[in-house]
Amino acid sequence: MVDIQTLGELRASAYVSRSIKEELRENLIRKMQSGEERFPGIIGYEDSVIPDTERAILSRHNILLLGLRGQAKTRMARLMVDLLDEYIPYVEGSEIHDDPFHPISSFARNLIEEKGDETPIAWLHRSERYGEKLATPDVSVADLIGDIDPVKAANLRLSFSDERVIHYGIIPRSNRCIFVINELPDLQARIQVSLFNILQEGDIQIRGFKLRMPLDIAFVFTANPEDYTNRGSIVTPLKDRIESQILTHYPKSMEAALSITAQEARVHDAQSRTIEHSDLVTRIIEQIAFEARSSEFVDQKSGVSARLTIAALENAYSAAERRVILNKEKSSMIWMSDLQGIIPAITGKIELVYEGEQEGPYQVSVNLLERSIRSVFVQYFPDPEDFKKKKNKEVQEESPYKRIISWFDSGNQANVLFQLKDSERQKLLNVIDGLSDIVLKYYPKASGKQKVLLMEFVLYGLSAYSLISKKLFSEKVEFRDLMGSMFSDQ
Repeated sequence: MVDIQTLGELRASAYVSRSIKEELRENLIRKMQSGEERFPGIIGYEDSVIPDTERAILSRHNILLLGLRGQAKTRMARLMVDLLDEYIPYVEGSEIHDDPFHPISSFARNLIEEKGDETPIAWLHRSERYGEKLATPDVSVADLIGDIDPVKAANLRLSFSDERVIHYGIIPRSNRCIFVINELPDLQARIQVSLFNILQEGDIQIRGFKLRMPLDIAFVFTANPEDYTNRGSIVTPLKDRIESQILTHYPKSMEAALSITAQEARVHDAQSRTIEHSDLVTRIIEQIAFEARSSEFVDQKSGVSARLTIAALENAYSAAERRVILNKEKSSMIWMSDLQGIIPAITGKIELVYEGEQEGPYQVSVNLLERSIRSVFVQYFPDPEDFKKKKNKEVQEESPYKRIISWFDSGNQANVLFQLKDSERQKLLNVIDGLSDIVLKYYPKASGKQKVLLMEFVLYGLSAYSLISKKLFSEKVEFRDLMGSMFSDQ
């Protein structure tokens, strides 16, 4: 088909012209019938956003994706390109990719009238049929719709009343394409008004020109509901013209969140070869986002992006890699103490309310990590709360943590240096009475580095439940008995 070079050859072929929304609809139906994946790489939306989007496409609607930051709104829009035909024909030289069978610009109409079946035809690949504009306060009507070009008028010796002096904006140039406006509320209200007729009637007005140009565009808008109060709003008549509003959301399950982070984290090949990571560590990192989304210190209306856990996992790998390089080791794994290195990935990804600002972003981030460890700990080991007699008198079993806590109560302490070598880490943890035994009791098959990680995790878990003390220093983490720590602070 792409070998066709003229309008006459196109007419003689079996090509059928379709609007872009019909094209999206028919290709979506074909993929659904064949069982093909329609939105590859989108995780956690299988029963919510994806069905809503498919219904909107089947209805040939313009779409508004509404949700907090980091909810894959733009990615969803970009993946719609895969629902387009691989190539479509257009009148060669047309700025707005005129359909040869339904030309709408004066350039294309005049060319077809002049050359007839000899009108040259070019082919547009679907990768070029996507336009995107980030809405910013400085965007003008001329940017989006167009303006009169005095230079063109002078060069062509045309009157300003001639349609050919118009310089088309980004929207007309996206004719027969998917066009996305990100952060729609950031557009000034008067700019949003300029979209009314394009969405509904197809009229374009440029400096007094009223052109009947039924642009063939599939519009996708994205917006953050927080923008409605902070920076702007979507004017009501415009919102009324966008047929489908789809609400996006954060991952609802831990498994979906883990899959997203694993898919998006950019871990260097060298790190993958030398640094081992455990499912335990990735779950702790992922749990931080869940904790932040319910924290009283974090602004929930602003949201907590999936980028937090992605950046945190990348930092965890880098913390372990830095330790390996400094210790001149060949390989290692991400230890619990390496998680101190993910704090910078958290502080920049959370918006704090007043109480959080009083705590400070660093302390809030440390607290979120602590809460995450506390939440994950009971998924691996017995809940320490169950062995507190005052809270559960029916439990007769002795606490499995008693020997560990007694070891610290006897005046012992463990200093885990951030740059501690793996062999020294194992020796240090093996000294703590009962620590190795509890890991073997619940994970008898654990060995090597996995066992050491679980031993370290027990210390962090007990400190999160305030059964032993944990103090952070610039070069180490210090574990000791709780009462002795209180007296030393006084």
